[in-house]
Amino acid sequence: MRTLGAIFAGGAGRRFGSDKALALLDGRPLLAHVADRLGSQCAAVVVIGRDWPGLPGVADRPAPGLGPLGGLAGALCHARDHGFDRVLTSGCDLPDLPRDLAVRLGDAPAVVAGQPLLGLWGATLADRAVAWATTSSDRSMRAWIAETDARRVTLDTEIANINRVEDLEALERAHCATNLSPPGPNAGLM
Repeated sequence: MRTLGAIFAGGAGRRFGSDKALALLDGRPLLAHVADRLGSQCAAVVVIGRDWPGLPGVADRPAPGLGPLGGLAGALCHARDHGFDRVLTSGCDLPDLPRDLAVRLGDAPAVVAGQPLLGLWGATLADRAVAWATTSSDRSMRAWIAETDARRVTLDTEIANINRVEDLEALERAHCATNLSPPGPNAGLM
């Protein structure tokens, strides 16, 4: 099974107050952490919703402005058109996602319980996702998850989701406390 990693990175970051993808953890942008984690378990990684140095960008399908579902539809179409069997998705704000997430999720479609952007999707869903994004009155990921009967998988570890600056600061402290990595530039903010 060829797996494409896809990072949702087109959000406005309103709760965070700035561009989350660029926020630093251990001296590196959050998006770079997610790319590393997906890259360790996927044949290739793309970024949805923005340009990012060194990684191909994927446009929303069928058009911009459809939220994460449009991004997922774009990633599924890209996967199908480039010979990938499935897509492992993550938001750009989940820097500590498991390096074996695809294995933990098992068969597609599946999502991590409580994390609708963290999922595994078969590339065969591409046309269905485009149609759903085009015709559905509810384009939320939760509605799509229900539409596809995606399994909700509960992980044995909690994944830090960076929605606010305080979340990033807490994760930085946790990294420093467990010596997972050296203190980054945000360490002085605590």
